[in-house]
Amino acid sequence: MTEEGEETPGCPPASSSERQPPHFLRDVIFHGKFKLLKALTPEENTRCQHGLYFQDGQRRVDYVLTYHVKKPSGGRHGRQPARLLTDNVVARSLRRGARAREKQLRHPAEKEDFLTPEPPPPPPPSSLLASDVELGFQGDSPDYQEDDKRSRREEFEGNLRDMGLELEKDEDAKTPGVGFVKIHAPWNVLCREAEFMKLKMPTKKVYEVKQSSSVVEKINSLISKVSEPLHPHVEEHQTKNIKHLSYTFSREKQHLFDLSDKDSFFDSKTRSSIVFEVLKRTKCTKAKYSMGMTSLLGSGVYTAAYPLHDGDVDGENVEPNDRKLLYEEWASYSVFYKYQPIGLVRKYFGEKIGLYFAWLGLYTQMLIPASLVGVIVFLYGCATVDDNIPSMEICHPKNNITMCPLCDRACSYWKLSTACGTARASHLFDNPATVFFSIFMALWAAMFMEHWKRRQMRLNYEWDLTGFEEEEDHPRAEYEFRVMQKSLKKEHKSQQKKSRGQGEDRPNKWKQTVQSAMAGLRLSEKEKLTCRDRLPAYMTNLVMMLLMIGVTFAIVFGVILYRISTKAALHMSSNPITRNHVRLTVKTTAAIINLVVILILDEVYAAVARWLTVLEVPKTDKSFEERLIFKTFILKFVNAFTPIIYIAFFRGRLVGRPGSYLYVFESYRMEECAHGGCLMELCIQLSITMLGKQLIQNNLFEIGIPKLKKLIRYIRSKRESFKEEEREKKLQRYETDHFLEPFAGLTPEYMEMIIQFGFVTLFVASFPLAPLFALLNNIIEIRLDAKKFVAELRRPVAARAKDIGIWYNLLRGVAKVAVIINAFVISFTSDFIPRLVYQYMYSPDGSMHGFVNHTLSYFNVSHFQDGKEPMDALHLGYPVEMCRYKDYREPPWSATPYEISKEFWAVLAVRLAFVIVFQNVVMLMSDIVDWLIPDIPKDISLQIHKEKILMVELFMKEEQGKMHILDTMTSMGGKENYSSNKRSPVARPRSVPHNNNANNF
Repeated sequence: MTEEGEETPGCPPASSSERQPPHFLRDVIFHGKFKLLKALTPEENTRCQHGLYFQDGQRRVDYVLTYHVKKPSGGRHGRQPARLLTDNVVARSLRRGARAREKQLRHPAEKEDFLTPEPPPPPPPSSLLASDVELGFQGDSPDYQEDDKRSRREEFEGNLRDMGLELEKDEDAKTPGVGFVKIHAPWNVLCREAEFMKLKMPTKKVYEVKQSSSVVEKINSLISKVSEPLHPHVEEHQTKNIKHLSYTFSREKQHLFDLSDKDSFFDSKTRSSIVFEVLKRTKCTKAKYSMGMTSLLGSGVYTAAYPLHDGDVDGENVEPNDRKLLYEEWASYSVFYKYQPIGLVRKYFGEKIGLYFAWLGLYTQMLIPASLVGVIVFLYGCATVDDNIPSMEICHPKNNITMCPLCDRACSYWKLSTACGTARASHLFDNPATVFFSIFMALWAAMFMEHWKRRQMRLNYEWDLTGFEEEEDHPRAEYEFRVMQKSLKKEHKSQQKKSRGQGEDRPNKWKQTVQSAMAGLRLSEKEKLTCRDRLPAYMTNLVMMLLMIGVTFAIVFGVILYRISTKAALHMSSNPITRNHVRLTVKTTAAIINLVVILILDEVYAAVARWLTVLEVPKTDKSFEERLIFKTFILKFVNAFTPIIYIAFFRGRLVGRPGSYLYVFESYRMEECAHGGCLMELCIQLSITMLGKQLIQNNLFEIGIPKLKKLIRYIRSKRESFKEEEREKKLQRYETDHFLEPFAGLTPEYMEMIIQFGFVTLFVASFPLAPLFALLNNIIEIRLDAKKFVAELRRPVAARAKDIGIWYNLLRGVAKVAVIINAFVISFTSDFIPRLVYQYMYSPDGSMHGFVNHTLSYFNVSHFQDGKEPMDALHLGYPVEMCRYKDYREPPWSATPYEISKEFWAVLAVRLAFVIVFQNVVMLMSDIVDWLIPDIPKDISLQIHKEKILMVELFMKEEQGKMHILDTMTSMGGKENYSSNKRSPVARPRSVPHNNNANNF
């Protein structure tokens, strides 16, 4: 390839290429670009300036590669080192065999190579070949590294041209230090790759989409009219009764498709995904191992690779485009009440991102009934708080129950009536309606999963993904490199054994290097990484995961020590206000500390999970993503819910009793729950953690960090040094997109929603307002993510997917665990079961009167351990002989003082029985819901069946047409043969028809 092939003439930039006229033979004859014979129109000139097209204003930019450009000094730019030119010849000679196998894939423009064949290259010197094979040779020199990267780019871009892509370079852009390679896929490449990728495209055949019945059709039309203001103003949301029959694209059956406008047959999303597939398959072999696109990006040969956005979203004279429409009808906070234009999102970003926003939208819609029921449960608690007998007994002014100290020495005796506020607040979340709400949320989760499966099937039908099956992805560059290392190591060992056995002299070093590299290339096709190869990585993963979980437990334990020590310190304060609000102060500050630690560890755990996944060297990108998701989910789930699980199930149960408390490090007494139970503290921890994560991590970080990174890239580009007139010039589209944040995948978006789903379902018995806060967050989250994808991120490569993958399994797992956790929260954390047991077993009149006294045990203060009694024993103004504490134990005057009473075992038996019954009943009801709701909607099932019938009819008609033509040709041929055989003995009749035809003519 000559350097002329790198620049495409046409509407030239203000550079040296401005003086180059169009190449008539290459551009007009071979490429068929007859429009180059005419001057560009002003409209074409405008499109060229916007950077969406090549310099000729005709060929669209489908993909962009960027690389670092080092400004040359002196006259070095005009000449290249002789070694580099020789290396290029060597690389071409090594690639010649591989390119010969792909001649059928070449672009027709390459025919000019056959018109003017290059002379055969001279045999390369051994030193150059050895330096070309050895990786990193003389790599310490910066100039050598730049030349090496340039040579790799030239080879890779040459391989792209061999695959049929058209390239155009721009090193004179307004972004200093950055060069751009614009890539265009011509029609023949698009057709070839679409057939390889088995893309379904709409055919000419259309059919009518009918409802299953007239009643359903009337109901749907009524609903659509009522909800008309909620729909965005895009074509995708207008009801269509006709649909194009789709079929897998095939070059042999192009007559089935509407190819009247080839420029728009493949939209920009499909074109970029096709180019991306070509980029993934293309290799650069100018090293000891082949380098794909990922390796070239990782090694700095290229700095970025991305498709272009369709245009600007705001500004004067902005042409209408899908991006602008998405920005106005989807990414604006003013349309928060409207449905999402999922069809347009899929058209612009691809099915994978479309499925994410469809799932997020459905999840948000399903939160509306959950929020309403949660608010009703909360209001029920507020309405019945004055009628709650246990809290009335605690708050009664004549209540003179004296409670035992909450800590050693510093704390004194206290009146139970001082816990009136806590008891009343606990009733808001700990009431009989909580059990109903827990059952409701378990069924809600089951209905949400079933509703999503139906929605997913409907989208698969509308997006022509019904027969789509994901094929095995290309191996990752890191995997190929490890396999190559393994192959080379084996080959090296075998050569050493041969040299020892044959007793040969010292072999030629460069020859041995070349042979080992070639042998490694052959062996790497057969080799693969086994479990034995990955065993060190697996052991590292196990140890590090356990270590990170241990770190989480250690931090939770540290917060426990903080609560214990702070509580003792505040009780010793001389300020009465401080002493009266000890519990609230300690709870709130500890929850905030937990939140800060969770936010910090989330970022640390995300980096650790990625590092551990890289160590495993997964084969494909899909395997890498699934392993990364699983590790990240485990670490973040443990990080977010460990403090909550401690409060719910362990706090207040590892305390002991007065006179025999449990101590940590022999000095810190384990903390107790408030008299109303730990449910209120659990609610505080849940609310602060959930709201804090949503406001700080999900929203503030998502808004602030991308803008900060964009500002940093802006400063690094040194655009502030531009002259004022240069700053006013409009940047090209590919330059504007270069300053946007790279797309990092959907894992962070899904992860925060899965953790939120855990907050909504796992401990909903203690916090019925969780669905409401999740709903409010998601209304903002949808528009925030939309704005980020449309305006803040580079356009991601469209990826096909028919489901949300591993995330659905995680959702199902969380929903199943939620049933068990809520059963334990109701049974062990709340006072629901003790109240139930007292009312039906121990109450004299069947009411709740006397419940508080029933749950309190007696302690003789003379039985305190030495040094543990309160310093101010007369704090209440009178000496105390007996104090009370919450537990089911025998009184000090019984035969077995302070032993566990029979009431404890009765309550424990009912608690365990409730857990078993609740779990099985709710899961049975969930399975019934799963069974009653079909996964595939009936109308979609009928339409899929109808499509299959229409497709068979279409091909049968085509086959019948072919058979008819064949029969016609056969019959005509038979008649001609018969007539010719009949006239063959006579010579004169041959000329008669000829003369007649001539006369008639």
